[in-house]
Parts: sequence; structure tokens; C-alpha cells
Amino acid sequence: MSTEDQQDPETSRNWQRTRAQALIEAHGQIVVEYFDIGHSRSLPWKRRSEATRLLDALKDPDRGFDAVVIGEPQRAFYGNQYSLTFPVFDHYGVGLWVPEVGGPIDPGSEAHDLIMGVFGGMSKGERNRIKVRVRTAMQSQARLEGRYLGGRPPYGYRLVDAGPHPNPGKAADGKRLHTLTPDPDTAPVVQRIFAEYLAGAGLFAIAEGLTRDGILSPSAHDRARNPHRSTTAWSKGAVRTILTNPRYTGHQVWNKQYKRESLIDVDDVALAHTKAHPANVYLREIDVLPHLDGWLASAFAPERLDDTLSHLRAAAQHENSRESEAIATARATQQDCQRKLAQYRQALDEGVSPATVASWIADVEAEQARAQATLRDAQAPRSHNPDIIAQLFDNCHELARHLHRAAPEHEAPVYQALGVQITYNKETPTAKAQVNPQPSDVGIPSCRRG
Repeated sequence: MSTEDQQDPETSRNWQRTRAQALIEAHGQIVVEYFDIGHSRSLPWKRRSEATRLLDALKDPDRGFDAVVIGEPQRAFYGNQYSLTFPVFDHYGVGLWVPEVGGPIDPGSEAHDLIMGVFGGMSKGERNRIKVRVRTAMQSQARLEGRYLGGRPPYGYRLVDAGPHPNPGKAADGKRLHTLTPDPDTAPVVQRIFAEYLAGAGLFAIAEGLTRDGILSPSAHDRARNPHRSTTAWSKGAVRTILTNPRYTGHQVWNKQYKRESLIDVDDVALAHTKAHPANVYLREIDVLPHLDGWLASAFAPERLDDTLSHLRAAAQHENSRESEAIATARATQQDCQRKLAQYRQALDEGVSPATVASWIADVEAEQARAQATLRDAQAPRSHNPDIIAQLFDNCHELARHLHRAAPEHEAPVYQALGVQITYNKETPTAKAQVNPQPSDVGIPSCRRG
């Protein structure tokens, strides 16, 4: 069944049966039908339900038919599928009739093999052309026309009607275009995030400021679509997501989760490809939390204290090395900014437009502010007092030991602060848990890098 001409299954089946019936009308009659719906032609016969049923019927000497007739070869055979399938027909003595050949295929005819190979190549080329046209059109609509092609609007935006659909058929069905427009309630929050970040504020500082001012986080602002998320406070991840989303800088995006085709089995290419793309996997908390609780209890066991202190010392040395590089880069940036400011002041004295020079100076001063913020953060005093760490370690041990008995509403903020992320491997299948602690999200006092 073709999706390009939007035929319904019954119409598609009827015209293909009509062609098949006309071909064998003087030789026999159709006694059984095999018609696949919802399967791409690129799938091999063994992965199409009705085609598989036909292959199984070929093995049955009491099958009730002595030949198979198809309505259109491009829909039956894709790529090299004919060369992989017809030998089975020949083995069981079942003929294959094709309208384009004008009758049954002769197993010994090179011309028939060539014709069927051409139809397989045409079928593959047709599918690839449709795929390229659709992808290119969607990308152009997003990039050049600014159209919003689906999904929920990002925080700070809302959907507005953009008129009837340009496709007459879709317009007749009542479908309309939509575009994004700034949400008057949340767009100022996004602008504040970008302004503070450009002024040198870090992700944690921005998140804490928004929470302190009582501004609802994205999940709290739209509870209907985020019932599974915590609304305790703004998180560092939410701020990072906004800052890295190209839509906030004026770029419409489509196909961020790009689908790709990969071989099912590299040792059996005939099984063809499968589409691999990110999928939603739902795991029950009861299958995950006991393992996380057990890991936390073991991670903060008393015998792990010395090992933890050793890791902290190693991390501190690595951090010192990274900060030395950051300090050197920031100082070089400051010197470059001072040089540029001196040049701009000279240009102002030489008669360059004050408005032009002012925009140059504003850009350099913003860059200078970011470098100064980096220096302040890197040079801030810190301490790795073993006694303090031991006390914190003991407190965490007591918390982890009783966590499995806590009520869900009390347990959730702990895992939110840990930044638990579950990665599912469908091949194994296993779920891997990783943590990225975010203590400020639940009101736990924090210090720089701490």
C-alpha cells in the first residue's frame, strides 16, 4: 500500500487484485490473498506478516494453489529481494506471474531476471526519493519558513494559529499551521536567564536566584504535562537546557532526534535494516529504587571513608590543574579586552560614530565581565578538611541507611539532589544509573565546587 498517494488499504488492494485477475483470467482463478498493510517495502519477506504466511504456504504440498500472481512488482520486491525470494518459489514448483512480464516468470530467462532486478532497483529508488523529498521539505519549512512542525512548545513560547494548511487536501480536513510566539508570562524569565549568563553568572547561581524570587520552574509552570517531575525548585539542568536550545536564539529546528537505519545482523544482510532512534522507556520505581538505595548505603558505609578521602584529594589536584588553565585563559582575555578598549577610545577620538563605538565597547565589557567572573570563581578559597568531610560522610551514611523506609515525597528530593539519570540499554537489557549531584535544588547549603 502506498503512502505517497494516500490511498486507503481497500482501494489499494482492489486495483492490485484487478491487475492480477486480468493477467490470469484465461488460466485460472484466485483462491487466496496475501496483502500486507503497514509494512515498508524495504522489509524482507520474512519480516512482513502476510509475506511470511505465503512463504510458509509454499512448503505445504496441500496449499491449494500452483502459482502466485502479484499486482505490481515494485510493491512486492525491493532492492535484491526478488533474487532472494524467487528461488524459493522455483524450489517448491510454484510459478510467479507478473503483469509487467505478461505472464509467468521463466526461471531460465536472463531477460526476466534483468527485468525483475530493474523493478527492485526502481522500488528502492522511489522510496529513497520520497524520503529525501520529505526530509528536505520539512527542514526547509522549519529553517526558511519558520514553521513549527510539532511537539510541545518550549518554555517561554506558546503556539498560535498561522492560518490554513497550504496543502489543499489537509486544509480540507481542517488542519492548520502553527507557529511559536513569546509567552508573555514566561518569555521574560528566559530573557533574564540569558542576560544573567552573559553577565557572568553560573548555572547554579541563576537557578538559585529564580527559586529565591519565587519564579515557577518549567515543570511547575505546566503541571498538566509534567506530573512526573519535581516542582521543588529550578535546577541547573533546566537552566542549561534553555541556554543550549537553538530556538531561543532565533533558529527553528526540526529532526533533532534523527532516525538512522542500521543492519539487524551484519552476518545476515538479507534481514535488512531497522530504524534506530531514541525511544521512551518506562521503568517502575519498585524495580529501580531498591538498587539505588542499596548502592547509597554501601557508598557511605564507614569502611569507604578512607577511599572517599583519597578520591577527593585526587579530584582536588585535578581541579587545581584545570583552574590554573582557566585563570591563565581569563587573564589573557582581560588583557585582550583592555587592548580593544584602548583602540576603541582612540577610534572615538578620531571621529568614528559614537553609537558604533558604544556597541563595540558594550561587547568587550561583557566579555571582560565573564573573564572576571571566571577569575573570581577559580581563585575563591576552599578547604578539604578531613574532619568536616568525615562528619558529612557519617551524616550521609545515616541518611542512606534509612532512605528505603522514607515516604516517596521525602525520598524524591534526595534523588533529585543527586541528579539521578537512568540510561537503558535495549541490547542487554539493563538500566544504568548515574548521579550528578545538585544540592542547591533542595535547599541544601552548598559552596563553590561543593
